[in-house]
Amino acid sequence: MAPGGGICKDVIESRIAFADYDMATSSAELRGSPLRKAATGLGGTFGAASTNDVHELLECPVCINLMYPPIYQCPNGHTVCSICKARVHNSCPTCRNELGNIRCLALEKVAESLELPCRYQILGCHDIFPYYSKLKHEKNCRYRPYNCPYAGAECSVTGDIPFLVMHLKNDHKVDMHDGCTFNHRYVKSNPHEVENATWMLTVFNCFGRQFCLHFEAFHIGMAPVYMAFLRFMGDEDEARQFSYSLEVGGNGRKFMWQGVPRSIRDSHRKVRDSQDGLIIQRNLALFFSGGDRQELKLKVAGRIWKEQ
Repeated sequence: MAPGGGICKDVIESRIAFADYDMATSSAELRGSPLRKAATGLGGTFGAASTNDVHELLECPVCINLMYPPIYQCPNGHTVCSICKARVHNSCPTCRNELGNIRCLALEKVAESLELPCRYQILGCHDIFPYYSKLKHEKNCRYRPYNCPYAGAECSVTGDIPFLVMHLKNDHKVDMHDGCTFNHRYVKSNPHEVENATWMLTVFNCFGRQFCLHFEAFHIGMAPVYMAFLRFMGDEDEARQFSYSLEVGGNGRKFMWQGVPRSIRDSHRKVRDSQDGLIIQRNLALFFSGGDRQELKLKVAGRIWKEQ
């Protein structure tokens, strides 16, 4: 059989006939969004079919995501996405026949004719996209959920800003403060244990928005350092409307930093590794701490303001 041949075509023509329907990447997203372009092709005109039929046709049976080219089929016409083809070791997950390299070109052609809503429609994105452009848009959609900005663990929680603020407060027990100025003191009895100093996170409510103040100990090369930086709970365009300053000092000396908060779209690690913040070498931090330089007592002051 030639790739994309008769079996796949017969399966499609027997299971799908539609002009207007709802569809997205999960069952919930398949409701409530009319298709903008009538789908025709494969030598026939399609009538109406249920949302479940459409969902089942374009959904990979292994990962349950929508399939994108190349879409493969077994000799019995069962389909699977290219990523899962490797996962199932070239064995059809439906009938266990060998998959081979038969492309289901007919199904790929059907998908090409579709225009679908963004999966984040319920969060405010009302744009419609061609099937093969939809995935690219969703990776950068301004309405997509934010990742939890907590730095102490790999937290998989996502959501909008109000939800994440409550999540940080209730689940991670993060301190919340109102105001655009702050004065924090970081203390550690053995500052030479840099790995154990790890991090601290505080959230500030300022100008009706939320900002995450991070304080962390890590190494740059072999040098142990402390770093403080600010992240904005919102998108990058909004973050650029604000500026902040940080100041640390002691023993009559002062060290200052001024910058623009980074959006939480950028991961904590990305911001830290870019060194976009106030960085203090351990020896200098101990000097600022005073005393016998055996205990870290670092005071970090700062303020946030809105650019005009």
